[in-house]
Amino acid sequence: MKVGCVKEIKNNEFRVGMTPDNVKSYVNAGHEVYIEKGAGVGSGFMDPEYEAAGAKMIDTAKEVWDTVEMMIKVKEPLPDEYPLFHEGLILYTYLHLAADKPQTDALLNGKVKGVAYETLIERNGSIPLLAPMSQIAGRLSIQEGAKYLEKTFGGEGVLLAGVPGTPKANIVILGGGSVGTNACKIAVGMGANVTIMDINLQRLAYLDDIFGARIQTLVSTDANIENVIKDADLVIGSVLIPGKAAPKIFKKKYLKEMKPGAVFVDVAVDQGGCGETTKVTYHDDPIYEVDGIVHYCVGNMPGAVPRTSTIALTNATLNYGLQIANKGLEKACTDNDVIYSAINTYDGKLTCKNVADSFDSYEYVDIKSLW
Repeated sequence: MKVGCVKEIKNNEFRVGMTPDNVKSYVNAGHEVYIEKGAGVGSGFMDPEYEAAGAKMIDTAKEVWDTVEMMIKVKEPLPDEYPLFHEGLILYTYLHLAADKPQTDALLNGKVKGVAYETLIERNGSIPLLAPMSQIAGRLSIQEGAKYLEKTFGGEGVLLAGVPGTPKANIVILGGGSVGTNACKIAVGMGANVTIMDINLQRLAYLDDIFGARIQTLVSTDANIENVIKDADLVIGSVLIPGKAAPKIFKKKYLKEMKPGAVFVDVAVDQGGCGETTKVTYHDDPIYEVDGIVHYCVGNMPGAVPRTSTIALTNATLNYGLQIANKGLEKACTDNDVIYSAINTYDGKLTCKNVADSFDSYEYVDIKSLW
């Protein structure tokens, strides 16, 4: 198969979909790999490294899109890339369609086989292609929240750990999944007071076993959220329903009850955000203020640490990508039915139920009925 990778064009996105080591794996499996020149520079991977691994270096992104049968990316394609779609193309990347109707329409109209990292669910219920970025985003959320609590950024001027004789910061984490757990790990390590909330009692019991008396666990209800954030210095939104738009559990009315200069970091922004006041921001202008509360809602948080993020992501995506390239998408699904869960669009049909449920205008089609 002809496999390709282009430079990401999203604002301040420096990750890349393939490393030179990935290229070597595809080439050794008998595939041709086409890489846009400069695609890996932001993550510290230079063109000669790709050439040495066996890639063909291409001058423009359009040439790569036009040539390949399978495109491997990091972020969802942007409008400038929609005209480059062609029928039957396998697009293997994060898509986050539930928050992006124009992209969904473009994939359907282009009859692209959209294989989304974020909806691939293993038999044990894990989300292996989302997990590494969730781990990074969770850890970054505390790092970024700590920074924007500084007075110079509009924060209330609180140090997370405090010092002897002063109060520690209060951190509330909404959602106890991979993002929330990793945020909790860093927050506890920094010495803050941490409350983590989830609707799943078993998950809360697990977190209680891990962190013990160092954290407070609470069932996530509207009443509990409203009560606990009144004293919060930093709130982390880490709610996820795979493929669906995130529920708006952080209400606008809560802002007036919070401390002026408190910070809200919405890690769920790729799926529309879990805050009613959430809007997408970028690394070059990451924050805005609503009712005295600093909002950090960067849609590609792991892009801030592209070297770590690229290696972590491609470690996870390589195995499934090779299965698809080696066998073709259809045979790969037949041999490993887990891959079915990642297919969001196919031959002009929407094949992810959670995405279809996020809109009124699409009809869900079971992918298994199409071949």
